[in-house]
Amino acid sequence: MTIERRTQEMLHKIEVETDWDQVQILDCTLRDGSYAVDFEFEEAFVAELLDGLATSAIPLVEIGHGLGLEAERKGAKPGNIHHAQWAELAQSHLNGKPWGMFAQPDFTRIETIASLSSEGMSFIRVGMEPEKVPANTDYLLAALDSCPNVYLNLMKTSSTAPKQLPGLLDTVPAEVAGVYVVDSYGAMIPDDVDRYVSTVKQLFPVIGFHGHDNLGLANINSLSALLAGATIADGCLNGIGRGSGNASTESLAAIINLLDSDHFRYQELAPLAELCREEMTVIAENREMHVLGAVIGMHSGFFPLIQEASANANVRPADLMQTAANLAEQAPGPQHIRGAAEQLCRSVSLPQTSGDTQAAVPQ
Repeated sequence: MTIERRTQEMLHKIEVETDWDQVQILDCTLRDGSYAVDFEFEEAFVAELLDGLATSAIPLVEIGHGLGLEAERKGAKPGNIHHAQWAELAQSHLNGKPWGMFAQPDFTRIETIASLSSEGMSFIRVGMEPEKVPANTDYLLAALDSCPNVYLNLMKTSSTAPKQLPGLLDTVPAEVAGVYVVDSYGAMIPDDVDRYVSTVKQLFPVIGFHGHDNLGLANINSLSALLAGATIADGCLNGIGRGSGNASTESLAAIINLLDSDHFRYQELAPLAELCREEMTVIAENREMHVLGAVIGMHSGFFPLIQEASANANVRPADLMQTAANLAEQAPGPQHIRGAAEQLCRSVSLPQTSGDTQAAVPQ
């Protein structure tokens, strides 16, 4: 498709097809942003930010541990604010605005979801890779019995081809509040987003999009998702989120103002973004790893293991990532990274057949 044709189609969707009154922005600064501060938020900052979000036009707020409720049960570092404290802060400062948390079937107990719902939690987002959905249908049903609104987040969506999604999602209960396309690697370009959102839109009426910014495309990808039929876009203030960060809440609000009208009062969000820039001491990230991870398809959660394994094997991280990706049928995991390191170690230790005994180094 030519750039001119793509531009014409986008303008048509902006002017004719997109109902901006139905669009929502979900702010997940206090959830996805927890990765950027090693899961430690100052409680006074949280209270101030929640106060600001309470009076803003942002309709949905997500809080809590980045990995999800009770991630410490699987060995993750606990957050310094317990989920019960998060609930108290949200109830005290959001003035009735809907708030929710993130869950994963591997470690989040249904009874914990039910308990938080009784404390005022409006929604839960359940994250899992698409290929794990059929085995977790009962979990989704139990979550629906425990919380008013349950969203399914398809983690690492780009590891699954769009044509495979209908078969993997046919057991998802129709009662879910929505299904999210998730660009976990920050690897998608706008045409990818369009294909994934359009595919899932044929199956469920409410689609969300969660984009990461490895390649600097999180904002335009979020816009592409909305133009393709999604009605929810995630953002973090100042773009502060896991790894390279997320789409920025204030920018999405400003873009929608330029395209239609000031639905989300972007001028009130800009100071909150500045508050986050000033108050959040963000962990420095390795830019090389994020670019490689996006292009090759490797989640940022595995970067420490990749760096350690590549150093031990005396190979480039790019070579290790690519080899691991080649070993995996879907999303590569720790077993593929370790297998790739062993494979590359063997290759560099073999003598060259030309008679040169110097080890061959992968290029």
